[in-house]
Amino acid sequence: MLDIYIDADGCPVKDEVYRVAARYRLRVYVVANRRMHVPLGRTIEMIIVPKGFDVTDDWIARHIDADDIVITADIPLADRCLKNGARVLGTKGEEFREDSIGSAMAARELMAHLRETGEIAGGPAPMSPKHRAQFLSTLDEIVQSIRRQARA
Repeated sequence: MLDIYIDADGCPVKDEVYRVAARYRLRVYVVANRRMHVPLGRTIEMIIVPKGFDVTDDWIARHIDADDIVITADIPLADRCLKNGARVLGTKGEEFREDSIGSAMAARELMAHLRETGEIAGGPAPMSPKHRAQFLSTLDEIVQSIRRQARA
């Protein structure tokens, strides 16, 4: 079954996910360590996990299935979900794939090292309208792809 799981703490595209999920009548699990506003309805469920290191990630990784979609900017979580067979979409519209997750993990480690040594400061660039459009387009493509595979 095709469900969408959102790594919701700090996720800037929750509203976009809700719109796509409503169009396709998909179930959405919004997973976070604090309560947040989610639209009323039977297809969106707020999952509150205890605070702690990787608790949200662990919950998502335990509950996803091969034909699910995970929305996250967390590269280690993306790697775990790919290994479980899920499709993973970053919040700026980039789909994480088995053939590219290794380089994404390496780039993450390099950037963390550069921040620790003070060679660079700050984090990723903020969301732009282009990123939101790319996110919506890629999410729609992934949903359609999974549905085509299920029919085949």
